[in-house]
Amino acid sequence: MPTYDLENRFRRDWARLDKNQQKIFREARDRLLDDLKEMEAGRRSRFRRGLGVKGVKGYSGVFEMRWGPDGRATFSWGEEKRPGQRHIMWRRCGDHEILKDP
Repeated sequence: MPTYDLENRFRRDWARLDKNQQKIFREARDRLLDDLKEMEAGRRSRFRRGLGVKGVKGYSGVFEMRWGPDGRATFSWGEEKRPGQRHIMWRRCGDHEILKDP
């Protein structure tokens, strides 16, 4: 199971989301984690298309995930906490504006 940490900016962004937005994010996050587990097991080679995972232009090592029509979250890979399992550093969550400073 992949591990994760939350940056302080993510925590502040999260507090600004309403309960429905938080629910939608959690559902997308769970799909991303399912995909990562499948990748770690060698049964999948990439994230499902609906998540829209891609690198953020101009920010090496930072990725975005789509969790709603205007919902975005950014993350990077951190140092593994458990051997062979990815560690996610959640950086930001909100709308497209977060991509200006991911």
